[in-house]
Amino acid sequence: MNFSSRVNGKLLISAEYFVMDGATALALPTRYGQKMTAKSGSEAGILHWKSFDNEGNCWFEGKFTLSDFSILECDEEGTKTAEQLQKILLAAKQMNTDFLQNETAVEVETHLEFPRDWGLGSSSTLITMFAEWAAVDPYELLEMTFKGSGYDIAAATAAGPIVFRRFNGKPQSESVSFNPDFRHQLYFVYLNQKQNSREALVHYLVTPPEIREKPIQRISQISFNIAQYVKTLPEFEALLEEHETLVSEILGQAPVKERLFSDYWGTVKSLGAWGGDFVLVTSNEPEDKTLAYFKERGFETVIGYEEMVLGGRKE
Repeated sequence: MNFSSRVNGKLLISAEYFVMDGATALALPTRYGQKMTAKSGSEAGILHWKSFDNEGNCWFEGKFTLSDFSILECDEEGTKTAEQLQKILLAAKQMNTDFLQNETAVEVETHLEFPRDWGLGSSSTLITMFAEWAAVDPYELLEMTFKGSGYDIAAATAAGPIVFRRFNGKPQSESVSFNPDFRHQLYFVYLNQKQNSREALVHYLVTPPEIREKPIQRISQISFNIAQYVKTLPEFEALLEEHETLVSEILGQAPVKERLFSDYWGTVKSLGAWGGDFVLVTSNEPEDKTLAYFKERGFETVIGYEEMVLGGRKE
């Protein structure tokens, strides 16, 4: 056995939360992703797993039986990760009974290309590569393990921006040519804390469905308008701000700009689960002034659109 794969991380630009209820979302694959290799090992009956961060440090190591994926060995800090991997292994085996059937020993390594706390899709990239390795459907594997809409699975193998929706429970994605002339005025700012998207989704799901569904049509239209029709930065900003207002009203939370950047001159848009990870900001000021604004407030990670987004440059 000799398996190797590499897929993209993701950023959700529109329809956060509402994508679960069928809204159309705009998602961007990132230049940062994750790699995975699997090969025959040397310890009979053992699946030996190692996960490395973006600096090459091994942050998880565990051993499982190949017969039934029982956890044989991992340190205490890695228990939750080992249990998650076990869940994926068992689901993949249930979907494809031939998976690892004839292997006597296996060694697996994963290598992140971005810091673990960035929220660019360490789970979705793993699920996508795992599904390729096990020859199973990645959306079904996601449903059996981490749940979620699946937009991040679609972004993992996309060559550029996509629109995504769930129609009758089935994921649909389509490439779009979103690559605006004002892309050099767009930045992604890390909020210094990783947001657990599964926990954040729970807060959304307790809202009555009839209330959640009201803005779906408009949010879908905003996604399409951004992806296909916006030509100028002011048009783009107006749509982002309208989107922030719609989500704010449903969640009962103040938009991130109001909470953290009320004196900022551009637009600030939450991405994915509100409260952490990255925000998208616009700026019509010089880059050094924009970077200085956020760094003076303790936000050191500010990445330009072209550096972050796969397909974000006019090559």
